[in-house]
Amino acid sequence: MLHLDFRSLILPIGIVRMVEVLLTCICFALAASAGIPVTATSHWAWCMFCWCFCCFTTLLIIILEFTNLNTKVPISWEDFTMAFAMLATLMMVTIAIIYPTFFACPSCSRQIGASAVSWLCFGLYAAEVWLVHKRPGETSGFLTTVPGLLKILETFVACIIFTSLSPAEYKAVPATQWCVAVYSICFVFSLLIVFLTIAKLSSIFPFSFDKAVISFNILAVAMYATAVVIWPLYVFDRNPRPDNCNLCPWDDLVVVTFMTIINFFVYTGDLAYSVKIVFFTYRGQE
Repeated sequence: MLHLDFRSLILPIGIVRMVEVLLTCICFALAASAGIPVTATSHWAWCMFCWCFCCFTTLLIIILEFTNLNTKVPISWEDFTMAFAMLATLMMVTIAIIYPTFFACPSCSRQIGASAVSWLCFGLYAAEVWLVHKRPGETSGFLTTVPGLLKILETFVACIIFTSLSPAEYKAVPATQWCVAVYSICFVFSLLIVFLTIAKLSSIFPFSFDKAVISFNILAVAMYATAVVIWPLYVFDRNPRPDNCNLCPWDDLVVVTFMTIINFFVYTGDLAYSVKIVFFTYRGQE
């Protein structure tokens, strides 16, 4: 029997979520009514996916908490809502920058409207991160720590890299194929760590999960260090920016380069914080 919790709808976090659903739906409708652009279709698809994903996932969270079914799911609910709120915040701030850059113009009222509302969505999801963090409840702990939040950031930056990649730019050279393999391998394992934490499966392994995460971070830092050097060295070799380039595919190469550097530093920070927590904080408590 379902027990409806009307209080979940009038709490500050419930009100914020309902407004998020409304605004992300408005963004999606405005962008869809403006039509599919001729250029930068991968960036357009990414923006449409983010609005749709955030809208339906937020609605699902509202329904599960309203019906109290969130207590029945075999996951860490607080970790899940924190992970989603953090991911949605990153998605919205990225959309608020990417969408107007590629698709807005002085006479494009729908695109301008979608861009402006995206900034409102970013503010709401950032507020949700704070509300989830401050809300009392039992969490598994990892995703509320700095390394946990960095894991979410790592997967998100990898998604930006994937949306900017063009097969024509990396398939011709084995070195750039290695870089794509680095992005893919690190993305999959980071996503797996987040999933295992949310699903409370980290304790099933016959070894220390925290130390396994540190081992992965060491490998990821080493792999990204090679990509930081190899990617720009090969993609920009005898490939200057075209004179008539206005948000052309060459600019996507620059985006991948900068995102590679950013993720390298994120993985490095993740490694440093993980080592500090496992080898210094835990031992200090003992």
